[in-house]
Amino acid sequence: MERPLDRRALSYGVVGDTTPADEKWQPPAGRRAYEHTVRLGSGTDLWDASSAAVLSWGIKTRSGFAVEPPLEAGRSAHRGERYWLVARIGPFRVREPVQIITTVSTDNRAALSYGTLDGHPVSGEEAFIVHRDDNGTVSLTLRSLTHAGRGMWRGLFPLILVAQQIYRRRYLRALRPQGQ
Repeated sequence: MERPLDRRALSYGVVGDTTPADEKWQPPAGRRAYEHTVRLGSGTDLWDASSAAVLSWGIKTRSGFAVEPPLEAGRSAHRGERYWLVARIGPFRVREPVQIITTVSTDNRAALSYGTLDGHPVSGEEAFIVHRDDNGTVSLTLRSLTHAGRGMWRGLFPLILVAQQIYRRRYLRALRPQGQ
């Protein structure tokens, strides 16, 4: 029987190290850090759509994950909420327990970071950050700090790293306007 989300602890130590509210990031030493930014385009419509998507798990769902429980249309995720992120890999479903660590919503920055809970294949934190500059250019930044999960996941970590690379490419394309 699966343990409920509210009975799971965060699976890593220092919480909030992806600092999605900060423009510059200085990742802590000793963790597998990743940061990459892609330009999405420009314009108010793109900004509105991208910022709404990032705050409602749109990057995950557009990359092939299901989110349980699903958010109602027009609703954003909030700090402290817990979810299952469900990846389908062939005939298998991998259920990843997570907790929202931070959300940011300003005129030029929208972000969601989540941390892993016990039972997740990796241990750490990931942030999706949409930002626009003074010229109206909209970009997406992905930040993560991860290391091997516990239990059976530790032995599968080399395979998980391959899957992580595949999903990161999907994340970075998830908000691009159609035709790009």
